[in-house]
Amino acid sequence: MAHVVRELDLSAYCRHDTMIQRVSAVPGLKTSTAFFIFLRANLVASSSGLSTPIMDPISSTSLPSPLSSPLVTVEPPVDTIPDDLPPLSTSVLETQTEKEDALRLIADSIAQQRQTASSHLIFHPFLLPPLAAALAGAYQYAWTYRQDVGTLLLTVCGVIMTYLLGIRYFTGGYIQAAEELRWSWLSPTSSPDPSPSEQDLILGVHFGKQLIGALVLRLEPSTSSTHVSNGGGRRRSRTSLLRGGRGVIRAWTVKLKYRGQGVARDLLHEAVRLTRERCGREAEVGFAAEHANSKMFLSESFNTPFRRSERKAAKSLEKVLADWEGARRRRKL
Repeated sequence: MAHVVRELDLSAYCRHDTMIQRVSAVPGLKTSTAFFIFLRANLVASSSGLSTPIMDPISSTSLPSPLSSPLVTVEPPVDTIPDDLPPLSTSVLETQTEKEDALRLIADSIAQQRQTASSHLIFHPFLLPPLAAALAGAYQYAWTYRQDVGTLLLTVCGVIMTYLLGIRYFTGGYIQAAEELRWSWLSPTSSPDPSPSEQDLILGVHFGKQLIGALVLRLEPSTSSTHVSNGGGRRRSRTSLLRGGRGVIRAWTVKLKYRGQGVARDLLHEAVRLTRERCGREAEVGFAAEHANSKMFLSESFNTPFRRSERKAAKSLEKVLADWEGARRRRKL
């Protein structure tokens, strides 16, 4: 008996009203269906007299501003500079307490030279070869002969500690120099307790009530004025003796956290202003040969960072003097 396979009619279950729906029913043609729908919409729009749809991106000017939305709130920027920021002022220090703070700041700058020297010596090209040779000898002794990891580590650590302790020993003179700074250093006569009139001028920069920078300025009279004063005759006042003299900067330092922010430059400007005011408009201003940070405790080949700092300070002073000369020329014009 033969089996008859009856054909199923699915038209009642899958009915397609339009050509577009029939095409969409085929899975492989779904992508093309979107194109046909888009094409049909354009043809209908063109036949009804409507303009062609815009295909370019919409300009941002036609979009509503996000600020107009009630759901969006824009907070004002936070002011990073507080209103109660302490003022920055530069002046001549008059009280004993302020001068002691300035001397303490200068002593700290001398002591900080030890750290600078130590950092320079650790990686100095003259010292690294002996250190490498000592480490190689430690490895040869501990690993080749003993073949013990613990002995190797102890020997290597001992060599490195000896290297660092040697650097600490040879740079210890800066700490001693800082401790030896006394009031007599402020007087040309090296008096142990000089009067305020005999002391050098100490300029300071205050950040609020905190002293963050100090400069020691010595006003030296001209040689002709000194010769006339010592030769007898009418005694001249100190103010008249300073005319034609010069200003010598004996110390110049700023606290570490405030360096690189223009505080040191303000001190130089004030030193030049005071020198020109008391010694004359063309008075010279320069750094003393034996300033507070000039003493070196290592050989010259190891003083590279300090010589670099001295050159940088000299260039800074030259720039300040150039600014003063330029301002004087503009006043003449």
